[in-house]
Amino acid sequence: MGFKSFRIIHMKKNIQTHGFHLVDPSPWPILVAFGAFTTTLGGVMYMHSYSGGGTLLSLGFGIILYTLFVWWRDVIREATFEGYHTSMVQRGLRYGMILFILSEATFFVAFFWAFFHSSLAPTIEIGAIWPPKGIEVLNPWGVPFLNTIILLSSGAAVTWAHYAILANKPRAAQAGLAATVLLALVFTALQALEYIEASFTISDGIYGSTFYLATGFHGFHVIIGTLFLTICLIRQYLGHFTSKHHFGFEAAAWYFHFVDVVWLFLFVSIYWWGSA
Repeated sequence: MGFKSFRIIHMKKNIQTHGFHLVDPSPWPILVAFGAFTTTLGGVMYMHSYSGGGTLLSLGFGIILYTLFVWWRDVIREATFEGYHTSMVQRGLRYGMILFILSEATFFVAFFWAFFHSSLAPTIEIGAIWPPKGIEVLNPWGVPFLNTIILLSSGAAVTWAHYAILANKPRAAQAGLAATVLLALVFTALQALEYIEASFTISDGIYGSTFYLATGFHGFHVIIGTLFLTICLIRQYLGHFTSKHHFGFEAAAWYFHFVDVVWLFLFVSIYWWGSA
């Protein structure tokens, strides 16, 4: 048997006969776990003024960012160039993304629970009224209402990009994604400005704690969604997405729509009702 015949037989033995993706061994899960542990330890040390806490926190955060980059790179390579993301794999990824979004929703359920528990029956320690005495609340029809319009507009833009991908219009998809990212950045900048100008802080009793925890956690989700969609914009520019193969974009769009819905609840309950 010649070398060429042996090579053909060997290649035939490696042909995949099922629709699943048997993932190769990867160093990234244990590396990101180490980065998360380092970040947590460094954060605790920093908040308690231990020497080297800030350095350890920065090191851990850097490890997480690096791991996210190389892990995401590997997933993109497997999905776009190696063909491992079959229809069966994509179905499983969709289920996983739905469950992830549901798990994120439970975070916000806890935050809203804390807010309504304190606001519906305010204790005597805070003056038996809501908002508590001494708290000068933000005007909901100022920056918060403007941010509502901006975030809903960004949700419309990402939907536009989705339909453009389905219609095989790459330039329109790029424009929609660019508009979404730009609007998300404006939202984040306005929320940062709002925090700077607010007359209360996270340490100002239960109102400050629930307000900054809920809105800040949402703002963190907006930043993550912006990064997600920025990667999608780059991938769309590189021609990675087709009308039949674009789950990476779908996952980002679902996540961003979830962020939009949460903001509507935040605006109505915390900004509007909570300040009345």
